[in-house]
Amino acid sequence: MTDLVAAAWHKHLTTAGEPARPRATTLQEAFIALVRAAHAEPQLRQLYPWMGMWELHFSRCTEGRPTWDIPYAGTAGDDRYYIEGPSPSSPRIAGTESPWEAVAMVIERLPEGCGPAFVGSAEDLVAYARAHGLKEERARPRHERAQRIKP
Repeated sequence: MTDLVAAAWHKHLTTAGEPARPRATTLQEAFIALVRAAHAEPQLRQLYPWMGMWELHFSRCTEGRPTWDIPYAGTAGDDRYYIEGPSPSSPRIAGTESPWEAVAMVIERLPEGCGPAFVGSAEDLVAYARAHGLKEERARPRHERAQRIKP
């Protein structure tokens, strides 16, 4: 794990769901449980975490736009969790009452060969893949893959 990835996880573990009010809400508590469950899994801990709208996302690069090729988990309130992705327009995959089950479902759907986060942007990751004879399409960020498919 790089220092950048470790620092991002540390930030999320210490501030996840930090309440704006003195008392944490059920949604915030559920999100904290989700972040802790994800961090406990080595396969996710090596990826770059980011969060938004009570969702925990993962990227294969540390800078710029995320790769958007990894499913993500979110909190739905009432101690429920959901799994979506890999892109924001993907349909909901599943729901569960356990943060551990949500994390397990994300791990089951990791792309083949999904390894430690690449230090750099998604574009840097593509260049690295080309230079080292790796499958370029797997390294290409989602927004670029979509542009190549359009007529």
